[in-house]
Amino acid sequence: MNETILVVDDDAEIVRAISILLEKEGYRVLKAYNGLQALEQALDPALRLILMDVMMPQLEGLSAVLKIREKRNLPILILSAKSEDTDKVLGLSMGADDYIAKPFHPQELVARVRSHLRRYTQLGDVNHAPGTDALVNGRLRYLPEEHTLLVDGEAVRLTATELKIVELLMRHVGRVFPAEEIYRRVWQEEPYSAENTVMVHIRRIREKIELNPKEPEYLKVVWGIGYKIEKH
Repeated sequence: MNETILVVDDDAEIVRAISILLEKEGYRVLKAYNGLQALEQALDPALRLILMDVMMPQLEGLSAVLKIREKRNLPILILSAKSEDTDKVLGLSMGADDYIAKPFHPQELVARVRSHLRRYTQLGDVNHAPGTDALVNGRLRYLPEEHTLLVDGEAVRLTATELKIVELLMRHVGRVFPAEEIYRRVWQEEPYSAENTVMVHIRRIREKIELNPKEPEYLKVVWGIGYKIEKH
């Protein structure tokens, strides 16, 4: 296994506890205690996933997520004592892939880490794609082999989670997927706060692929049912 994970929290005891937990699972752990240290550690090419606290000195977690996203598309999981849905939506909107409220169950944390690493690793494996032909729909062109979405011929920068959602919808253009089904297929686990989580990722994808995200041409919501990519 030996994937490298960065744990960021200003509480040294929390960093130590999570590190012990992950090292027992066979992961290599990097440690940081504020957002600035996280930015430095995030440049490590071996890094595969980040667990990031929100409330930290020097540079708080969500600002660090934004800066890391400019350079890296690896999974970022927010750890926060704030458990309200609005806090979760904010964290996901800022570029996080998942949001875990403190206190958390150790096995839940490990399961989420495994799930995101599996998805990220699969995207890096050119042999994983079930098909090699490009999926074309109007201005959108998805290349399964390269795990790349082109809009008007230009590659769009998407996270691993966003790419899995796009691939699912591009393989079934016109079909409406309920949020729970998207969550089950993309996260590969039973739905956990699926509606909010999927909604935020859909919104982020829209901002990257639509000419006018407020009046989407492709990625549409079917109220009360789910989401689809409109056939063009």
